[in-house]
Amino acid sequence: MEQYYKLHRVKELADNDMDFIKALAEAFLGEVPEDAQRLKTAVAESDYYNTYQAAHKMKPTIDLFELGVLEALIVVQDWGKLEKSGEDCSRELELVLAAVDRSTAEIKADFDL
Repeated sequence: MEQYYKLHRVKELADNDMDFIKALAEAFLGEVPEDAQRLKTAVAESDYYNTYQAAHKMKPTIDLFELGVLEALIVVQDWGKLEKSGEDCSRELELVLAAVDRSTAEIKADFDL
């Protein structure tokens, strides 16, 4: 449990209410993987607007669950926001996507979802 994500801040926010913690985990699973796929597609298509939107939406949850890739996500977000066509954010994108995949699988197992 909690190898690829951390619940410290989630528990603090939820005041250790396990039902609320589970609801936050379900919200993570309902939004973050979908947003990560949107982010992956947007970067591949050099869709700066959707890259920025998806990354910006993911930031609070990635931060709350402490996936350890917030800085990489910000690089991807800024690539979209500032339309950095001459720069490559694929390394950072891969870090984010891998962290989301690992955390998603772990949260599903940890919460029997």
